[in-house]
Amino acid sequence: MSLALSATLPLQNASERIKSVEYSRIDGDPLYFDAGIPAGSGPFPAAIIVHGGGWVRGDRLTEVQPLFAPLVKAGIAWFSIDYRLSSDWTQFGVAIEDVSNAVRFVKAHASEYRIDPDRIALIGESAGGQLAAMAALNSSAETRVNAVVALYTPTDLVDLARNSTLVPQQLRDSVRGTPLEFLMMARLRQLSPLFNVKRDAPPFLLIHGTADRLVPFAQSQAMCNRMKETGASCELYPVSGAGHGIRWWEGSRPEESAAYKEKIVEWLKTHLSARSFS
Repeated sequence: MSLALSATLPLQNASERIKSVEYSRIDGDPLYFDAGIPAGSGPFPAAIIVHGGGWVRGDRLTEVQPLFAPLVKAGIAWFSIDYRLSSDWTQFGVAIEDVSNAVRFVKAHASEYRIDPDRIALIGESAGGQLAAMAALNSSAETRVNAVVALYTPTDLVDLARNSTLVPQQLRDSVRGTPLEFLMMARLRQLSPLFNVKRDAPPFLLIHGTADRLVPFAQSQAMCNRMKETGASCELYPVSGAGHGIRWWEGSRPEESAAYKEKIVEWLKTHLSARSFS
């Protein structure tokens, strides 16, 4: 199912990029990841990265590129994945399965990539954060991860559908009071991380710009509060005055951009420490 792994493995004495490895195939269509493996013999902790793009666009390199170098420099391997983009609302949420399949694949090939299958995190930004969170909150034994980093993640899709200014009022009016509205809201609730929190959830780090007008900062506040109330571990890291998107942060808020990446690395080092699994 994958490309020849032996041909893509990094050298022992240098970090190296691995490109276009097929991790899953859905109805004949392949899904790929790119990866970066630190220098050394490992085994390294790893982060599987899920890009954003409103569930309908985006790619595994462009949206999340600012995360690659800090992770490898910190000795954390990264795997940035494709997933199925939504073409209509009836298919919304199927990409959660793709995230789970990526976790399963990476764990199964851990020794080939010199990573520790018991020290894996999910990192998702925007729509990718929702997918990563849902995969982590509803995992099986073989797809369980040890930590989740979610950046400006929509955690309550029902609230966004009802209140976001990005949803045209005409569209809301067209379905209000109809069976379709009931079905859509039920599905959005089912796919909202806020309503899937469990006591045994892995620890979450939520990173969110306080001036985000696309996904309100209050969404991460509510998610973290719900996790703590349930007995799960959550930390919220606000990026003061920032809007939506790490690529935007790179150019407009360089100090905050450096700080959030340092926070991710230090938090992952703590929660993916080998001592935690001895």
